[in-house]
Amino acid sequence: MAAQPLPTGGRLTTHVLDTARGCPAAKLVIELVRVEGQNHRLIKTVRTNSDGRVDGPLLAGPDLAGGVYELVFHAGDYLRGTGETLPDPAFLDVIPIRFGIADTSAHYHVPLLISAYAYSTYRGS
Repeated sequence: MAAQPLPTGGRLTTHVLDTARGCPAAKLVIELVRVEGQNHRLIKTVRTNSDGRVDGPLLAGPDLAGGVYELVFHAGDYLRGTGETLPDPAFLDVIPIRFGIADTSAHYHVPLLISAYAYSTYRGS
């Protein structure tokens, strides 16, 4: 199967790596939310593939509007699915990453590196 060309213009992408296991976090549920003041509007829910990535951009082109967003990563469910024993309640369960999009022509890549007791993120490329 030929690789899909990357869309031109602005886009939002993500991927998740399981740092404790040293592998991509497959089948992890992610919600994309638009934050407008006190209102939170769910835009879409996706699941990572076997490479820990979403199969396409979360937003691209005219759908990528400036503003504040959250990616909500359901890490606890993923970790439990790997057989990880988590306390009740889990130290990390649902991880929201809030970020702003100012330049709608840019690529915003928001990866997540997770384990049962730590996570990190950054603006990738």
